[in-house]
Amino acid sequence: MSGIAVLGTGAYVPERIVTSDEVGAPAGVDGDWIIRKTKIRERRWAAPGQATSDLAVAAGRRALAAAGLTPGDLTLIVVATSTPDRPQPPTAAYVQQQLGAVGAAAFDVNAVCSGSVFALSVAQSMLAQQGGRALVIGADVYSRILDPADRRTVVLFGDGAGALVLGSDSPGPRVRHVALHSFGDLSGLIEVPAGGSRRPADPAALEAGLQYFTMQGREVRRFVVEQLPQLTKEFLHEAGVAAEDIAHFVPHQANGVMLDTGLEDLVLPNATTHLTLEHYGNTGSASVPITLDAAVGRGAFRPGDLVLLAGFGGGMSAGFALLQW
Repeated sequence: MSGIAVLGTGAYVPERIVTSDEVGAPAGVDGDWIIRKTKIRERRWAAPGQATSDLAVAAGRRALAAAGLTPGDLTLIVVATSTPDRPQPPTAAYVQQQLGAVGAAAFDVNAVCSGSVFALSVAQSMLAQQGGRALVIGADVYSRILDPADRRTVVLFGDGAGALVLGSDSPGPRVRHVALHSFGDLSGLIEVPAGGSRRPADPAALEAGLQYFTMQGREVRRFVVEQLPQLTKEFLHEAGVAAEDIAHFVPHQANGVMLDTGLEDLVLPNATTHLTLEHYGNTGSASVPITLDAAVGRGAFRPGDLVLLAGFGGGMSAGFALLQW
C-alpha cells in the first residue's frame, strides 16, 4: 500500500504521581468523589524544572527509537500543544534543538485537546506533497494553568506527551483518512482568559485568577453528546468503512464517565475502546497518542485492524483519523 505510514510511537509521563485524594483536597472534594465523577484515580504532574518541550523530547525520542530512525532522518516536526514553554518561540523549536534534528522544519499547532489529530493531519498532508519523515507530538503541562480550588478542572488534568513518526512510501500501518472540524461559536466554553494580546496577564488579571484554565463542563458535555456521534458517522462514511469494521477506538481521554454515558449513540459494535485516563487523567493534546502508544505496547493491534482516533476539545474542535494496522 502506498501513502503515509506510522513508523513508530512513543510516550512520556512525568514521574510524580498525584492521587485523586491529593488533588481533591484544595478543591474541597475527596478522591472517591473524583473517581465516581471521572474514573480518574491518579495523574502525573511535571516536576518544577520540566516544561512542555522536555516531555515532548522524551516522547519523541521513544517514537524515533521504535521507528529505528535518528533525529537526522526527520524532515518535519509538528508539536501540538496549548501549554507552550513560552508564547514565543514555538515549542517545536526547542524540541528540534534538544533532539538535534537540524534539518527538520519545526512548528506548533494549537487545537487544544484535538491538537495531536490536527498535527497528524498537517504532517500527513505535507509528507504526501514533499515526502520525508515527520515527528508528530502532542504535549501538554496543564498542571501549570490549573486553579487548585476549581474542582471542575483541577481534578481532570495531568501532564504528558505522546508521539508518532510518520513516513512517506514506507511499509507499516497506514493513515487512511483524516477529518478536522472547528466550531468557533463555542470558543468560550474552554479558555484561558488572560495571557494573550486581548487580555495580557497583568497584575489585575493575575489578581482575578484569569491566568487559569476554565471550562463550562456541562456545555462541553453537551457538545460531545450532540456532535461527536454524528461527526463520527460522517467520518466513517467519507472513509468508506462501516462502523462494524472498526476494531479499535482511541478517544481523547477527557472524562471516563462522560465517555461511558455521553457517547451512547456512538455505536462501534466490534471495537475495543482503549483508555489510559485512570492513571494519567486528561493530558490534553497528548491523550490520544499516549493511549495509542499504550495499545501498541500491549500488542493490541493485528495486521489489517482499523483503528479510529478521535480528539475533541477547546475551540471547540474535533479531529478524526483512521489508521489501518
